[in-house]
Amino acid sequence: MSIYDTLNEQQQKGVFTTEGPVLILAGAGSGKTRVITHRIAYLIEELGVNPYNIMAITFTNKAAGEMRERVDDLIGFGADSVWVSTFHSTCVKFLRRYIDRIGYDNSFTIYDTDDQKSVMKDVCKRLEIDTKNMKEKTILSAISSAKNEMITPEKFIKNAQGNFGMMKMGQAYKEYEDTLKKNNALDFDDLLLKAVELFEKVPEVLESYQKRFKYIMVDEYQDTNTVQFRLISLLAARSRNLCVVGDDDQSIYKFRGANIRNILDFEEVFPDACVIKLEQNYRSVGNILNAANGVIKNNRGRKAKALWTDKNEGDLISFKIFENGFEEAEFIARDIEKGVDDGEFAYNDIACLYRTNAQSRSLEEKLIKYNVPYKIFGGQNFYQRKEIKDILAYLKTALNGKDDVATKRIINVPKRGIGATSIARIDNYALNIGMSFFDACDISSEVPNIGKAAGKISDFVEVVLKIKNVLNTKGLREGVDFLLEETGYLDELKAENTDESKDRIENINEFLTKVVTYEQENENPTLEGFLEEVALIADIDALNDSEQYVALMTIHSAKGLEFPKVYLSGVEEGIFPSYMTIQSDDPTDLEEERRLAYVAITRAMKNLNISCAKARMIRGETQFNRPSRFIKEIPQELLDTGSNFSNKVDSGNHKTSAGAGSFGGFGGFGGLGSKSTFNAKPFSVPTAEKTPSYSGNANLVGAINKAENGLSYSVGDRVRHIKFGEGTVLSITDGGRDYEVLVNFDNAGQKKMFASFAKLKKL
Repeated sequence: MSIYDTLNEQQQKGVFTTEGPVLILAGAGSGKTRVITHRIAYLIEELGVNPYNIMAITFTNKAAGEMRERVDDLIGFGADSVWVSTFHSTCVKFLRRYIDRIGYDNSFTIYDTDDQKSVMKDVCKRLEIDTKNMKEKTILSAISSAKNEMITPEKFIKNAQGNFGMMKMGQAYKEYEDTLKKNNALDFDDLLLKAVELFEKVPEVLESYQKRFKYIMVDEYQDTNTVQFRLISLLAARSRNLCVVGDDDQSIYKFRGANIRNILDFEEVFPDACVIKLEQNYRSVGNILNAANGVIKNNRGRKAKALWTDKNEGDLISFKIFENGFEEAEFIARDIEKGVDDGEFAYNDIACLYRTNAQSRSLEEKLIKYNVPYKIFGGQNFYQRKEIKDILAYLKTALNGKDDVATKRIINVPKRGIGATSIARIDNYALNIGMSFFDACDISSEVPNIGKAAGKISDFVEVVLKIKNVLNTKGLREGVDFLLEETGYLDELKAENTDESKDRIENINEFLTKVVTYEQENENPTLEGFLEEVALIADIDALNDSEQYVALMTIHSAKGLEFPKVYLSGVEEGIFPSYMTIQSDDPTDLEEERRLAYVAITRAMKNLNISCAKARMIRGETQFNRPSRFIKEIPQELLDTGSNFSNKVDSGNHKTSAGAGSFGGFGGFGGLGSKSTFNAKPFSVPTAEKTPSYSGNANLVGAINKAENGLSYSVGDRVRHIKFGEGTVLSITDGGRDYEVLVNFDNAGQKKMFASFAKLKKL
């Protein structure tokens, strides 16, 4: 039996189609790596291609290592001659040999992030750029984006005409590039850009590599950016034996520069391309795949395909709406504990996915409560994140000033111009006198040789004392708000305006939620008590030495992974998709969020649990979000809203029953009744013409419509309407898709209206 007999028909086609351009659209879990490795084996063993003439490129060192290992296992002797590498490693090899042809020395230095920041700091000084208004990180982010799109400093400046801020960035870009050239240095983006420049300016170098690489394969093609596409196009121009493997439905890295048009327009660039679709999924049960197909088909910018499996349909997808985010996290932790205790799953089988890093905080705390071991992937323990540790350091310093580590951490955060030398002098003085570092700061003018830094240190002490005063007089929440405002910590992150800074702001907002929650749950909340509680939670890493743990991660971090059981939480409008996406003028932003939902769903192999909350505390304030539109796009018959709840969607008459302790048509978590405080924005049912996927799904839309409009008022309550003024509620009737409310208004008389459109406010 041949090794190729283990492949399905489409996989075999992907292996045996070796000549000319080939696009393999590999759906989630469809065995794309098997196809690539078997294709390499087929070229060598069956077609007699020299391994030296084969190139396989992917994105990460891990992926390249795994591919190399699998190629070695399949082929054995000679496999080490196959060029298996990442884009960046490949370009470094090209440039080390030939970069002198374009004006650099071959012993060039590669600058990391810190090196780039140092260069940009000097650039901003030379150009007199106010880094309070235009952060170094912001400029570097803009430069990176420009390089990904192959935009030179000159073109950047030309495009920026009339925009003072962008002009300044363009000047900084040019100065930055000149500095790197003078230093014979490249940043990571340059590795790709300079390789392309080398090939375009020195044809004989390009020709030598074109002759070598007669067969080129690119994995995760949907994640390529413009410069990577150009690089591959140049290398493959001679033989045209280019095979790209990817899934446009899993293109989720636009924020890193990925250009989905590379895969969508492949056939326009290569009109004779052979397109092969891998749609059979080997990972998930049928219901999960059908749910994923139901969501992703709403995207317009995609290649038509649908995942299928020969596995059974499996469990329905659990969907629950909770009163708030705390109940949601409580349920997930308790459900995991019960499932493991019952022997249904092991901890290692389970993943908790969420849209943003900040969402891990409530999950972490509830998992700790139920002694569920966990590990965060693609991120840190919430309380170990830099911005959280910075805020905690301010609070510890304000508490008693005895924590020298905390004080040293934030004496120059945000930057106050207090250098390492001045800090060392204060530290030595404090040690010699026998006092705390903060107390020594308080008398900094007495420190020998401290010089002008004394004034800056005094300003720092004054800030801490102001924070302490607000904490003591107005409480923890107002104290933290004042801390963020007085130090300018939040303003600095906002001004930075990068993906990283936005993520950090979300973490700070979640920290504020923790502060408010602590105050609400304690009769006598104190700063000391808060810090003690946080310290106990933050120390969880010391408890997790077991090999068994639940994986916590963002959906972005989960790409490429699979788990028997997945919890997907916080699936609400404003969170997933995010408010920024909803408000964006670019429709492709929403399509990327939908692809992210598709990725999340397809991580589950056997069991998928989706949840959202009617109310969620964000930045210490309660917000009311509607269930995500992505939930509505899942075929209703695939959702299990809870067999242990009295309220089920009636598939016969498009109505739902509303009983005590039930919620809208969706199973919830205890007491989600019509008097809930869920006053979300109204959701108007879209027409089939606008959103074809909703046709035939009226029950689900209606149930969610009611779920979104749980009423804060009841019969006899006084309410206010934006147009009709004040009145008294006479009756509330279950109207199927919504509640019909009859109100006797003082001036306008009796009016009957749907609750979702009335937006009545209880007086």
